[in-house]
Amino acid sequence: MIGRLLDKLVFGVALIVALQMPLLVEHYHQYLSGWYKATQWQVDGYEATAKTHQFANAQVMIENHLKNAEPSVRTDAEQKLATVELLADLRLGMDTFATGNLLEKMLFMLHPDRIHVLKDVTQNFKLGIPLNPSGLAFAVVFALLLNFLIMLPFRFFGRRSAYSQR
Repeated sequence: MIGRLLDKLVFGVALIVALQMPLLVEHYHQYLSGWYKATQWQVDGYEATAKTHQFANAQVMIENHLKNAEPSVRTDAEQKLATVELLADLRLGMDTFATGNLLEKMLFMLHPDRIHVLKDVTQNFKLGIPLNPSGLAFAVVFALLLNFLIMLPFRFFGRRSAYSQR
């Protein structure tokens, strides 16, 4: 009886946790979208500056500034280069969130290089229940699998004990 109660408790907790994942993915997408727009705006400004000063594009301007003798100009160019590279990474994320399934989005979000972003997102995250069928289906399937994996050792140990008493 205690085993069945524990089984139900584990499933309930797993279901509550699993219900949060689609919502967390959506919050992450919104955060990423805002960051992408802001970074895109910056890089567009670099492109405009490059055109104004007769450079072919921002990349050529940055490469030129990296060769400059003035340390502050080189440092500024390094910051611009980092922003351009960040935009490429953010674009990859936006593509993943536009076309990927929930699992692909979660894998992108949980990548070790992006954990700091996930920490920022979770600071403003509010618990809830997803209202779309795919979010609910994911939560139920994930909770069942997690429950099975967590309870497997107890079931195996319980059966083994029953056989040893015979």
